[in-house]
Amino acid sequence: MPEPSIQPTTNNSSVPRHVAIIMDGNGRWAKSRNKPRHSGHRAGVKSVRMSVETAAQRGIEYLTLFAFSSENWSRPEDEVSSLMKLFVEALRREVDELHRNNVRLLFVGALDELSTGLRKKIAQSEQKTAANTGLQLTVAIAYGGRWDIIQASKSIARKVADGSLQLDDVNDEAFSAELQLSAVPDPDLLIRTGGEQRISNFLLWNLAYAELWFTNILWPEFDQNVFDEALSFYAGKQRRFGHTGDQVETTGC
Repeated sequence: MPEPSIQPTTNNSSVPRHVAIIMDGNGRWAKSRNKPRHSGHRAGVKSVRMSVETAAQRGIEYLTLFAFSSENWSRPEDEVSSLMKLFVEALRREVDELHRNNVRLLFVGALDELSTGLRKKIAQSEQKTAANTGLQLTVAIAYGGRWDIIQASKSIARKVADGSLQLDDVNDEAFSAELQLSAVPDPDLLIRTGGEQRISNFLLWNLAYAELWFTNILWPEFDQNVFDEALSFYAGKQRRFGHTGDQVETTGC
């Protein structure tokens, strides 16, 4: 059977430019089947692949996945070790296919905390796909929203101290430029699987105006129909950004 095409369609206002996903429920999926937790993470890879394909097909320009949080380091050592091995395997297996489909792959987070081997694979995958012009897939690994804001604050403070930035010039735009996702628009839609209804220290600054969609579906069971349900939810929202509904309808602001 041929590989499904993931060529993007034309974007429109009912389609989010940027979708962020908290991929939750792998461990519970495995537990419900009397399997070790790492088997749930492995099962979740197919949902990652489907999400990339669906995002590109639906005309989404940016997809950001929360793969491993800064808090996840406190999980059992064997689970963390299995996850790190899975990241390496997935990169080795998936990057060529992503590259063939014009997907650009980027990683954000405290990458210096990762193993040398994983950092090397990350650098190779980013370099290989750097010139691609299709969907931008960003993977947040060893990432935390508070960490991101602290790093940005330190950078701003250094610039003010050395005179390259004036204190009165520190504003939303200047601060956003120091964040991990500075090169992409803020997420329009956040999807979280697994039944929890919180953002769990993910993109705290960037999600300020995102529409939030939660589902009880566990990540390994997240399929195209569920993804489309989230997109339908988004399409039915009027995004006002502080304006009134009448203003949006009459002026499009």
